[in-house]
Parts: sequence; structure tokens; C-alpha cells
Amino acid sequence: MARLVTAMIAFAVYLCVQVNCQEAILHVSINGSTDNGREYCIWYNPALNTLSESLGKAELYQLVNMTSIELCNDSGVLPGELKGKAVVVMRGTCTFLAKARVAQELGARALIIASKESVFIPSMNVSQHENITIPVALMRYKDMLEAQQIFGDSMSVQLYAPPVPFLDLSIVVMLFISVFTVTMGGYWSGAEERKKMSSELNAGPAGKRAESGDVSLYSPVKVVIFVVLMCVVLVLLYFFYKWLVYVIISIFCVASAMALYSCLDALMQMIPYGKCSFSCKNTTFEVRSLFLAAFCITVAVIWGVYRNDDRWIWILQDLLGIAFCLNFLKTITVSNFKICVILLSLLLVYDVFFVFITPFFTKNGESIMVQVALGPEAAGEKSGGGAVGVPAESTGAHEKLPVVMRVPRLFPSAASLCGMQFSILGYGDIIVPGLLVAYCHRFDVWTNNSRKIYFASCTVAYCVGMIFTFVVMILSKMGQPALLYLVPFTLVTSAVVALVRKQMKQFWAGTTYEVLDSTREPLLQDGEPEHTTVGRRC
Repeated sequence: MARLVTAMIAFAVYLCVQVNCQEAILHVSINGSTDNGREYCIWYNPALNTLSESLGKAELYQLVNMTSIELCNDSGVLPGELKGKAVVVMRGTCTFLAKARVAQELGARALIIASKESVFIPSMNVSQHENITIPVALMRYKDMLEAQQIFGDSMSVQLYAPPVPFLDLSIVVMLFISVFTVTMGGYWSGAEERKKMSSELNAGPAGKRAESGDVSLYSPVKVVIFVVLMCVVLVLLYFFYKWLVYVIISIFCVASAMALYSCLDALMQMIPYGKCSFSCKNTTFEVRSLFLAAFCITVAVIWGVYRNDDRWIWILQDLLGIAFCLNFLKTITVSNFKICVILLSLLLVYDVFFVFITPFFTKNGESIMVQVALGPEAAGEKSGGGAVGVPAESTGAHEKLPVVMRVPRLFPSAASLCGMQFSILGYGDIIVPGLLVAYCHRFDVWTNNSRKIYFASCTVAYCVGMIFTFVVMILSKMGQPALLYLVPFTLVTSAVVALVRKQMKQFWAGTTYEVLDSTREPLLQDGEPEHTTVGRRC
């Protein structure tokens, strides 16, 4: 039961939807010099402004620092003071449109608004903006203070927005991680099943199945309860995030350390050397196992201590995440294809509901899934017009749930200047289809299919589904609920293979029907021809 509760909590959040902010770069220098210039992150609305794509093509403006006023009207501005220049003012009570109109009437060529609050992408409708011709952008007030200290009052600025790469290599890395984890997890599950069957056959008819500690989902009612509990946990995290996040982090540290030990111990057992051991109170300990346990605990503790250091901790989080997913796929099993269909279908509905439907019920218009997966402080907020808010301070670390694989963007862009950017994939997008892949491999083992046709077909379907997901994400330029594509790809492929091989009845019923007898013997023994099984009891 404890394993099931841990699995339910880990499953509760697994998908993040990336928010596309319109980032650009503000190059600050003295008289346009590129040697000692500094660059800062700014936000703009590409539907309202068009910025140059490179620094060399960007127009150079002398900057007038008026952060002491809000520029809601022309009071406090000398005639001709802003003509042909860029001006930076404070964000305040009046709208961006009002500021832009005043700045343009005073002859300014660009308007920069400094904000101490969350930075919202400038939003105006077309009819309001049709008379505004100058660029309007926002920046953090602390960045403006830093530029003022470095360059004084003789600042020149250039605004430009480098094009975002169509395909970042981090997506390729993420594809490899997901496919590798699903493949190895499914293979490990099948290998463990074959090992159990072999040990039972060697024990003879009187032998009993060894306790493995695995958790099997065999009842539709149990699956429904499992998914309902996940929904409850997700809603609780939404309302009590700042307390429960530390509970999830603690559970992840323990579970990932145990998972890493399980994975590395399986590899270590293949090495026939260094098996020194000692006994203590009738218990035998292997020295290398103790060192391995200490190593795994150390890795988990290091991650827990430095979990908010984005520069390098993503490596450990991905390592622990891969181990967690592998151990999950080995430990949690589904008994038949019927359970797979019910589980994956319910999780698909769960995914779509909490990503696409919940924004209609939340106060800030953000989905519960996004806010929980990214954290309330990272997900930003929306203004009345639906503009995405970006925190005014970029250096403050905030707690995030460790439920995603993270790979930093490998191609630099304006977004990289605004903060370290990651491509992310939820653990659930690996585990949920991985449970079906693992079942397919176990079915291959039960039927003694040496070609592993079910396992190979489902793995390829998962890979194609992930590629399709990334293609849709790139074309639509927004995050996608991966299960929306992975579930149909894997379920349909597995069903088609079973139908073509005329094994749907056995594949659907799994361990509860004609695959195994009471001693869990495979339908075909190794090397036994198919025609000899006519009289076999199933």
C-alpha cells in the first residue's frame, strides 16, 4: 500500500506546458560601442512592434532616464528633451498605451518601461495601437539601476530580437532520454518476469512464487481509485503548494535514492568480482553494496541541497529521474491489456482536463497542471487581457516539484538572457506509456516470443508518438500534452499487432486468461514447435 501511495503522489503531476514569452535584448553602451556594452532582457509584443533581428541592424538611440516619473502626461518634460531619443520611465497607474502616446507626441523614438512588479507583455488591441509607431518594451527596474551605475547618464541603447531557432538540439536529447528510459524500463520488466518464471519452474509443482514486492494493477476499480487519488493530490498541491512541495521533495529524495540503488545494483550483480562480505547478527552484507548505497544516498542529498541551482543540478535531477522511472516500470505492473486501456484512457482525460479545462475555473486563467508543475512563482500570472506575467526578480530561487526531465536549451537566444531556458518532459509522459510497453514485453515472455514483436512494436510506436508530439509543438510554438498523442499511438499499435497475430483474446485478458496456467508456464517452451501445444492446459 505504501508503494501504491508513493506511486500515486509521483504520478499526480507530470506535464508542463511551456509559456512562450516575447523576449528581446536591450544593448546598453556608450555611443554604440560593442566592446564594453551590456545586454539586458526586455519583453515586447511582436504583434505591436517589429524589432531588428541582429545588433548590427538595430537603430541606435540615446537614452533619457526618467524613472522618476511615470509619463502619464507631459508634465515634467522639457520641450524637445525626448526628440529622437529613447526614454525609460517607471511603470505606474496609467496604461502602456497612455505612456506610448505621450512619448510619441514628445518625439521619442522608443519607450522602455521599468517595472518593480511582475513584467507583463505589453498588450493593446489593433485599433488602439494603429497610431503608435514607436517600439514599446518592458524591463526589470533592477536592470535599469545596474545600467545607470555602469554607464551613468551617457547611455545609448539598441533594441533587437534574435530569431528563435526552429529546432533546438535539447529536444533531440529529450527524445533520446524518453525513448531510452521507456525501452530499458520495458526490457527490465520483461527480464524480471522471465526470471520469476524460471525460478518457479525450477522449484517444481510444489514451489511457491517468491515475494517480489511488486505492485500489480489488476482491477478496474483499483485503477479508477488510483486516478481519483491522483486528482485529489493534484488539487491539494494547487491550493497548498508552499507546504506540500517540501513533502514531495522529501519523498523524491528517498524514492530516487532507492531507485538509483536498484538500477546500479542490477548492473553490479553482473560483475563477478569484488564480492567481499561480512556478517553481523546473522545478516550478511556485501561491502560493495554498502558503498553503492552510500553513493546513491549522497547523490540524492546533493540534489536536495542544490536543487535550485539551475546551472548544473539538472544533470542529477535527470539521472535520478531516469532511475525513478526505470524502477517504477520494473516495480509497478499491469496484469492485462484491458487494464492498460482503462488506465491510459483515464490518464489521458486527466491530462486534458487539468491542462485545457481548468483555466476556465482558476482566478488567473492558468491551468492547474501548469501552476503545480512549474510552481506558482514560475508559471507567472495573467492580466485581465490575458498577458503573461514574468517575475520582476530573476535571481530569486523558487521551489519546483521534481517531476520533470530537464535539458537546457543548447542554442542561445534572447530567452537565455532572461533566464536559463529548459526543454522539459514530465515523468508521466515516460511512465504511463512505459507501463504498456512493459506489459507488451511480459506478454512476449509469457508466449515465448523470441522476436519480442509486441515489445518492439510498442516501443517504436512510443518513439513515433514522441516525434509527432515534438513536431506539433514546434509548428504550433506552444507546449503540448504528450499523452494526447502517445496514448493513441501505443494503444492502437499494440491492439493491431494482437489482432494481426490472432492473439487479442489472450492479450486482452493477460495473466487472468489463457496465457499462463497455474504454474505460470509459458504457452510455448523454448524450442517447442507450435503444433505440440494442442493438448496443453491453459
